[in-house]
Amino acid sequence: MQTRLTLPVICILTAPFVCAAPENPPNSVAEIQSVLSAQQDAWNRGDIDAFMNGYARSGTTVFVSEDEVKRGWETVRDRYRVKYSDRAKMGTLSFSDIEVTMLSPDAAVVLGRWRLKRANDEPHGRFTLIFKRLPEGWRIVHDHTSAGPPTK
Repeated sequence: MQTRLTLPVICILTAPFVCAAPENPPNSVAEIQSVLSAQQDAWNRGDIDAFMNGYARSGTTVFVSEDEVKRGWETVRDRYRVKYSDRAKMGTLSFSDIEVTMLSPDAAVVLGRWRLKRANDEPHGRFTLIFKRLPEGWRIVHDHTSAGPPTK
């Protein structure tokens, strides 16, 4: 009799924990890495608009750099267009040391490094990105990018 009562009680008590476990689609990390790869390729073609496809087209998209906060997809795009107004300023972009941490089935944080190779310098730094799964796919909703010290 005790065995029959114990099993249902255990099932009832553990059900919330089993049901609450997040299910991460197996391709989420690969899809996020694909967005970053597409951004790198677009940048290296000189296509800022295609690069911006990695960001959520929203007024709430956030970009933080150089002690400034920019809000909104168009504002972020305009910042890139002004700061990198020609191919020489854009250089060749590479991402490295990418770490994707799933926060939920629909959210992830990405830590990585960026580097621009240009004729006269190689600016570099780190970034932290928050990705959200939207109807159009994984997109950056928050970007915090910092520059490292100049290399000699």
